[in-house]
Amino acid sequence: MPATVETGLFAPSLVEATTRRLRDQILSGDLEPGERLIEEQICQRLMISRAPLRESLRLLAQQGLVEHLPRRGARVATWSDIDIAQLFEVRALLERHAVTSALPLISRDGTDPLAAVRAELASMRIARDTGDELATDDAHRAFHAAIVALAGNRQLDLALEPILLKLQRPMAVNLRLEATLHGPDEGLRRHQQLLTALETNDVDLVLAALADHGSQRYLSAHSDLGAG
Repeated sequence: MPATVETGLFAPSLVEATTRRLRDQILSGDLEPGERLIEEQICQRLMISRAPLRESLRLLAQQGLVEHLPRRGARVATWSDIDIAQLFEVRALLERHAVTSALPLISRDGTDPLAAVRAELASMRIARDTGDELATDDAHRAFHAAIVALAGNRQLDLALEPILLKLQRPMAVNLRLEATLHGPDEGLRRHQQLLTALETNDVDLVLAALADHGSQRYLSAHSDLGAG
């Protein structure tokens, strides 16, 4: 291994790459909730030393994806059905606050205030068409983040980020089951409905669309995960 790694003076890019790889494995389900993260095995698999790995695990713990257990190391975070339901409730609260703060949306210098929301919905569609499930899930998370970002409130964005990361797998499970029950286009149709409501600049209409979006319930490995 490079000397800079052995001495603990590792490049930030190594930590970023390690964090991204582990996060993708957690969000894709390759690393399952509750699975122990054995440092020696991960170091061998990723060909890194323990110093950058431990920094990555610390960052993932801050994001709520990893739990550190006293004298037992780290594991992929687990959440109960109640935890997940409560996370969906908090997401809904933040989204409602964001849209009531943001609307009416005003175009400045001819720019489209909904450009980011449109882009993430397009990314969802492209990823779905290419069969890239993780890219679909990432775009799905980014779509909801883009709605909250309309408020222009950085603290709101920061509060939402770990919530959406924790919810990515439950949201993904819901999209898959929704596609099985109602066809592959249903998830995109529901998200398009949110975008269409935002285009009206009608607060009541958008809140109704959010409520309808959030009322969807699908059974999965968790008994009542919430909405997409």
